[in-house]
Order: sequence, then C-alpha cells, then structure tokens
Amino acid sequence: MPDSANALIAEYWGTGLFILAVLLLCTFMLGLSALLGGRSQGRSKPIPFEGGIIGAGSARQRFSIQFYLVAMLFVIFDIEAVFLFAWAISIRESGWPGFWGAATFIFILLAGLVYDYRSGALDWAPVGSERMHRGSTPRR
Repeated sequence: MPDSANALIAEYWGTGLFILAVLLLCTFMLGLSALLGGRSQGRSKPIPFEGGIIGAGSARQRFSIQFYLVAMLFVIFDIEAVFLFAWAISIRESGWPGFWGAATFIFILLAGLVYDYRSGALDWAPVGSERMHRGSTPRR
C-alpha cells in the first residue's frame, strides 16, 4: 500500500503544486488590492460608468420584440451551421442516407424561414412604408 501512495504522489505532485500556487496567487492579489485600493467617496461614486458613457434612463427599458426574433433566428441558423459542419466532416461515412437527412433538415429550416418572412417577422419597416416607396398612396 505505501508504494501505491508514493506512486500516486509522484504522479500528481505537479497538479497539486499548481493548485496551491493558484490559490496563493489569488489570495495575494485580493489581499494586496484590499490594502492598496483607493477608498474614494463622493456623490458620483455609486453611479454606473461603463464604456466612457454615463448611463441615462432606466436599465429596465423595453426593447422591441423584433430584437428577440432576430436573436432567436440567429441561434437557430447558427445551430444549423454546426450540424451541417458535422455532417460535412462525416459525409463519406453517412453516404446517401446522410445526404437526404441533411437535405430534409435544410428544407425544414428553409420552410421555417419562408414562414417567418411571409408572416412579417422579418419586417422592420413601419406598416405602409413599402407602399410609399413604390410610389402609390397609402389607403385611408
């Protein structure tokens, strides 16, 4: 039993030393910043300041639903790209059944994109602006 314990210590001493060094370094940096850090007070201290711009308004402002729709469409088509990349790597092993499976997958996503387009989920312009650009007058 002592030989196996010594072998285990000999095998993992580097990992243990690394973990100990990381913990000591983190403790040192946190302690040093607490000792040397400034303690300023003032009326502008609690105001958030990000990117050089002082915030105006509430952080709880409402966004249009179209921002979320675009984000969801991006995620859907980004995941599609991941699946198709994995399919492209294994195309020789998957053969024709894999090709038809990928074609069906693309067709379903394309049908979803056509549905989104036709239902107006991708329209960002105000209602009636398309008719204005064609030169016709809007209906009243």
